Amino acid sequence: MPRPCISTAFALAILFSPAAARAAKLPATIKVAKQELTLNGEGVREKYLLDLYVAGLYLPTPSRDAKSIIAADQLMAIRIAVVSKLVSQEKLVQSLDEGFEKSTGGKLKPLQAQLQQFRRCFAGEIARGDLFDLIYVPKQGVFVFKNGKRIGVVAGLPFKQALFGIWLGASPVDPTLRTALLGTAETSRQ
Repeated sequence: MPRPCISTAFALAILFSPAAARAAKLPATIKVAKQELTLNGEGVREKYLLDLYVAGLYLPTPSRDAKSIIAADQLMAIRIAVVSKLVSQEKLVQSLDEGFEKSTGGKLKPLQAQLQQFRRCFAGEIARGDLFDLIYVPKQGVFVFKNGKRIGVVAGLPFKQALFGIWLGASPVDPTLRTALLGTAETSRQ
């Protein structure tokens, strides 16, 4: 039996264990514009068996209807807690671009200005432990916060719909995460 393979596999299992994702417990509620939003569901974004970030969907009232959530012109938020040192600025922006492509069915042209503005919100270095809040406020847009500091606002309901569609749309970036955000997964963390 080749020992180096087993040792390497064991080391990788320890290095990339889901312990970091479990440690990134999201709060049950957040307060936005004097209104309390409740955690609808949370889950881990995985790629190639690696935990990249924990995401939580916050709504005024719980819902399992992805289409209604995406379409709604109401206050809501997605919180992302980076749990891997493999998440870099470049990789996150690339992942978001791929998500927007899937979310819109490739119809990105009407959103080009908003997408450029959104990308600029992620221009700085990203490290494990960073916390991003993507908060949609009706008639104002998506407010982007990094570690509690506002770094940008992107206007428009169509942009919000495309953004939330990344995780909740018919072709989400991670179907398991979609299920968890909708609060319908038996495996979603309590």
